[in-house]
Order: sequence, then structure tokens, then C-alpha cells
Amino acid sequence: MKVDQKGHTVTIKDTQGDVNAFLEKVTQQFKTFEKQNIIIDLSADSAITEKDLKAFLPLSKLQKKAKKSFVIVATDLDFNAISDKLAVVPSLLEAHDIIEMEEIERDLGF
Repeated sequence: MKVDQKGHTVTIKDTQGDVNAFLEKVTQQFKTFEKQNIIIDLSADSAITEKDLKAFLPLSKLQKKAKKSFVIVATDLDFNAISDKLAVVPSLLEAHDIIEMEEIERDLGF
């Protein structure tokens, strides 16, 4: 697990390729990241499935309640098959764009 902090956003990258072990680590250390926007970078794992992504839903809900963004970066997926409750994008640049848009929406009161 590699953690990279930039301003009000933290990027957490899976370095082992084991989604379940990674999810467990992120969940255990969630309190340290909860005051920031979170990007979960799973782009290195090409075997990721929609079911694997659904496991991140509870963390996403916690972030939304705290008025923070939670975006997952994953490649080689059918993005139409993923729940609307999860923000999943194919690149880090798009993840930062989503967070920026959500910050603006929160500032405007949406």
C-alpha cells in the first residue's frame, strides 16, 4: 500500500494486487484519511471485477456522509455495470477532476 498526499486529497495505491487484503488495510487505517478526499488507485490490478469494487461501498458511504469525495481508479472494466453509488474512473487525472467538481458542488450547497 502506497499513500501519496497532495493538498486535501490522499491517493492510496494497491501495490500487492490482492484487493481483499488492500481493502482490509484501508479499512483499518481509514480514520487517518477520513478528513481528506480519497482516491483508491487499483489501476495496476487488471483482474479487478465489479464485485471487488462493491466491497468499497461502505467506505464510500462514510466519505459522502463526511462531505468528502471517494473515487476509485480502475481500468479494463465495464463502467456501465458499476453501481452509481461508486465513483469509478479509468485514470488518476479523471479522479482529480471528479474531486474538484464535487468540491465545487459542496461549496455551492448541492
